[in-house]
Amino acid sequence: MASSSSSTVAGLTAAALVTVGVLAYQASAGVPAGPGAPRASGAPAAAASKAPRDRTDPAALPAGSGTGERVVYSVDDDRVWLVGADGRVRRTFTVTPGAVDPEPGTYAVTSRSKRVTGSDGVPVEHVVRFTSVDGVAIGFSAAVDGSAPRPGPGARTGGIRQSRADGAAMWSFATIGQRVVVIR
Repeated sequence: MASSSSSTVAGLTAAALVTVGVLAYQASAGVPAGPGAPRASGAPAAAASKAPRDRTDPAALPAGSGTGERVVYSVDDDRVWLVGADGRVRRTFTVTPGAVDPEPGTYAVTSRSKRVTGSDGVPVEHVVRFTSVDGVAIGFSAAVDGSAPRPGPGARTGGIRQSRADGAAMWSFATIGQRVVVIR
C-alpha cells in the first residue's frame, strides 16, 4: 500500500508541476520583453499598414490609431496627436524625426528628462522616451535653441524634435506609462 500511495503522490506532484509550468508560460506570453519594448497593440490597424487618413484634413486623427488617452505618432507624416481619454484630439503638431524611426506598434513612456544634451550635441528639454532601436533611445524632445536635429555623418539619432511650445504640451501630457501609438 505504501508504494501505491507514493506513486499517487508522485503523479499528483508531476501534474501540479505541469499545470504551474503551463500557467507560468501563459502569463509570460503577455508580458513585454522589457522597458521600451513594444507592447501588444490593442488596435491591430495601428501596427499594421498605413492607418487611413482624412484626405480633406491632414491634421485629423487617423482612423485605426487606437482608443482612449494616448500619444499618436505617424512616422510617415511626421505628425503627433495628443488624444484625451474621450478620444478627442487635445493638440496636434508636426515634428522633425531623427535618423532612426521606431517600428509601428504600441509603446509606453519609459523615462523623461527635463533638460539634457541631445545625441546630436544640442541642449534639449522636455524629453519623453518610449522605446529604443538597436541601442538608440527614441523619444520626443524640444531643442532649447529651436533647431531641428543635426546629426553628423552616419549618426544614429532617435530624437523626434518638436517646437518648444509643443514640447511643453507633450511634457504635461505624456507622463511615465502613457501609451504611445506609432503608425505609418
